[in-house]
Amino acid sequence: MLNSASSRLVEELIRPTVLIIDDEYGPRESIAYTLSSDFEVVTADRASEGFKRLKERMVSVVLLDIRMPEMDGIKALEEIRRLDKDVSVVMLTGYGTLQTAQQSMLHGANQYLRKPPDIPELILAVKNQAQAAQVRRHHTRVGLEIESMNAALKQEIQANEPQIWQARAAVELVHDLVNPLTVMIGYSALLVQESKKIARLSPEHATKLRSFADVVSRSAEYCHQLADNWRQTAKKTSEYSELDLVKLVGEVREVIFFNNAAIVSRGLPEAMIKGSTFELTRVLQNMLKNALESGATAVTVEFARVAESLRMSVVDNGSGMDEETARRALKGGFTTKANGTGLGLGICRHWLGAHGATLTVESEVGRGTAIHMVFPVLR
Repeated sequence: MLNSASSRLVEELIRPTVLIIDDEYGPRESIAYTLSSDFEVVTADRASEGFKRLKERMVSVVLLDIRMPEMDGIKALEEIRRLDKDVSVVMLTGYGTLQTAQQSMLHGANQYLRKPPDIPELILAVKNQAQAAQVRRHHTRVGLEIESMNAALKQEIQANEPQIWQARAAVELVHDLVNPLTVMIGYSALLVQESKKIARLSPEHATKLRSFADVVSRSAEYCHQLADNWRQTAKKTSEYSELDLVKLVGEVREVIFFNNAAIVSRGLPEAMIKGSTFELTRVLQNMLKNALESGATAVTVEFARVAESLRMSVVDNGSGMDEETARRALKGGFTTKANGTGLGLGICRHWLGAHGATLTVESEVGRGTAIHMVFPVLR
């Protein structure tokens, strides 16, 4: 039997809730009427009333007027983000507030629409933003579950020193499975929604469904490889073949990091080496995840030829580390994260060493981190 939280989540998947916060009665009720056939709609005539609505129920999309007498839209947006970091917020901008609406994107808004909005544009925007909010909620929920699992495993390590390496192997497996499993669950939720439209699918829906299914399939395959590799580590060695690191970065960005726009590649159009796609996928997953978790808003993977070698660098603008922290992190078994294991860079050094590659770290507090990996070129 579903608990109340699960029940609310199911209801939200089937018929998302939209909250309209606007002090003008006419525009507020007009938008509510327009959306009422596809969504559950609640309204508020001031920001404080809107905050109460957010505390009372799960909301997928907030339509927020920028100009209100009690509290302006930017301040209201900051409070909404404090109450619910996953809800989608669409700013409604009238004449003379377009620049403010654009600035709101820097404060956590997901989209802005001119007021009064074009009806088809409004409906499409709310549908897309409701879908995006649902995926973010799945990611958050799974992330919390994984953090709890990691915390339990760390306690087990401390309590069972004689079996420490077996416990660390279990932590490593969970560490690597976090991102692909999160993506799988998010896309699975979308597949459920799309399947309900199967009786009236258009070509566009069919294409979208196939795309979601493809990402889920590739993520599932990667998880299967992780589990199998963990079980068979003592029985076999990895098979190396020619691969393109530039192409691999693109695949990791799409499958594991949900096409995160913060991750970009530059430099060489192709970077061919001989190695294991599976092992280097684990390296990239750890590097990019650590960069994003450091607060980075831009992560660049740079490719360059250096003499007879190939250099791949992961450069971020995150919080950075001092020299001693960087040294201890590179050695392994050390972490500054509340729910970290300290195994990430240690895992990376192990797999890179097996490829004949070197790993160095440059970092400065407040300036970000650059991790350089130098591979032998393909001969």
